Formats: sequence, structure tokens, C-alpha cells
Amino acid sequence: MNKDTHLIDLFLDMMVAERGVSSNTVSAYRRDLEALADNLAAQKVSFALAEHDHLARHMRVLYDREMAPPTVARHLSAVRAFYKFLVTEGIRSSNPALEIARPKLTRPLPKLLGIDDVDRLFETAYALPAKTPIQNEKRMRLICAIEMLYASGMRVSELVGLNRKVVNADRAYVHVIGKGGRERIVPLSPPAMSALDAWVQLRDAKYSQSVYLFPSGGASGHITRQRFWQILSELARQAGLAHIHLSPHGLRHAFATHLVENGADLRSVQQMLGHADISTTQIYTHVAQDHKRRIIETAHPLARDGFKKI
Repeated sequence: MNKDTHLIDLFLDMMVAERGVSSNTVSAYRRDLEALADNLAAQKVSFALAEHDHLARHMRVLYDREMAPPTVARHLSAVRAFYKFLVTEGIRSSNPALEIARPKLTRPLPKLLGIDDVDRLFETAYALPAKTPIQNEKRMRLICAIEMLYASGMRVSELVGLNRKVVNADRAYVHVIGKGGRERIVPLSPPAMSALDAWVQLRDAKYSQSVYLFPSGGASGHITRQRFWQILSELARQAGLAHIHLSPHGLRHAFATHLVENGADLRSVQQMLGHADISTTQIYTHVAQDHKRRIIETAHPLARDGFKKI
């Protein structure tokens, strides 16, 4: 085994064991560090001997590929964390990545589903055909999934990986393990509780051997985040919402924004979303304010061509 590859494995094992990072983060960090290893090999230097200039050349390669600033920033975070690990393990005496400047980031506002859009999405889901057992199963699974997402603000990765045992007897809430192993109790709305009850009855009768709430025959044992996104994207297309380019977190963003727009306090929204820092949640106040500004500009009685400006 290549020594540098072995160091990546050790680092990722540490990240999982000590920091509880998700499998998605592990995959992303592995890609980033393997790309770095390839670039350093082309420069004829190893992880242990690379200096600031070697890493700077590698970062220039990323910029030359026109990678998005958030992607470059994540890559640099992986490199910094990796070299901090090498220092801790005594493989390096210093971290050569610390002086590399991070790209300037502007946090984009999430693409938002309006309340009317959400209604259309749900109406389309409930109207899906259920003439055969397979059609009925897919319909009930999808309805349950989107009702739970919009009712709770869970991440898609949290939803698809839910263990059947985390659903309480009266279906009023689920126990979620989020990023970094942080746990939270997520309450559900009455429609979500009803959809969950219907799905659990079908699921328990057919998939009693599975530990997952949304079982699948794939390697993971449950429906994957990617597959769910495909299903949701197709539902959005059928609902006439393809122009929104619904992201995997579309319903999560809608959940948070609609709560803020209707007066929910930010701390409660933070807890329901599972954000470690409230600054991450504050983006939804900007979304809500932008929404209100558009209402003033388009629906207010004075928002007309002849409006007198001071």
C-alpha cells in the first residue's frame, strides 16, 4: 500500500472515531486528499515532505479548473485538518497549509419553494397512481418522506437513514442523529404523523427484517439520498416545478423559511434543523426579508409606476 494512501486512511478513521463525521464528509475528504496526493506525486514530493509552495501549486490547479469557491474552501479545510493530524501524530513538525488563504465566499440564498409550490408538490404526490401494490408502496413511501421532511426540516441524509426504532409509538416525533453525532427530537405535524402511520403499517408487514424506516435492496440497506433526489426531482417535474431546480434540501429550506416568515423564533428553528451554530440558521432571516421586500414591491398599493419617490 502507498504510504500516503495509508496516511489518508488513518486520518479518515480518526475523523469518524473522534469527530463522528458523516459518510458523505468522509467521501469528500478522501477525494480531496487523493487529488492532493496525485498532485504532490507529480511534483515528486510526499505528504511528509511537502511545503507551503507545493500546496500552493496544488491550490492553483483547483482554481485553474474553475472550481466553485465553496468547493475550494472545503478542499482547503480537508488539507488543513489532514496536516494538523500529521503534526499531532509526529509525522510533521508544522502545518504548511495554515498560511494558504481561503477563497472569498458569498453565501447564496437557498432556492425557495413557496407555500403554493409546496401545495402543488403534495397534491401531485397524493394523486400518483396506486393501481398495483408496487405503485401503492412507492406512493405511500414518497408521501411519508416528503411529509416528514417538510414537517421537521430534517436533512435528506438523516431521513433516508432513519432506523425504524426511532419512530415512537404515537408517531408524534422521531429521534434523529445528525451531523457530528448530535441528537435531537424532531416533532411531526398531524399530516406527517398520518402519512408515517400508513407507511409504517405497510413497511412492517413487508420489510420486518430491515432495521430501516425506508428499506431498500441496495448495499446501504435503505433508499439512498441520491435515489430520493431523483424521485423528488421527477415529482417536481410532474408538478410543473422543474424550473425551480429543486435541491435535495429544498423541503428543508422551505420548512425553515416558512417558519421564520410566520414568526417562529430563530433559536427554535435552529434546534429543529440541528444547526450547531445559530449563524447558520440566520440565512433564513435574509430569505424571509427578501420575500417580504418582493411583496412590498409587487403587491403593495403604492408599488406602481406612478409612485412618487422622495
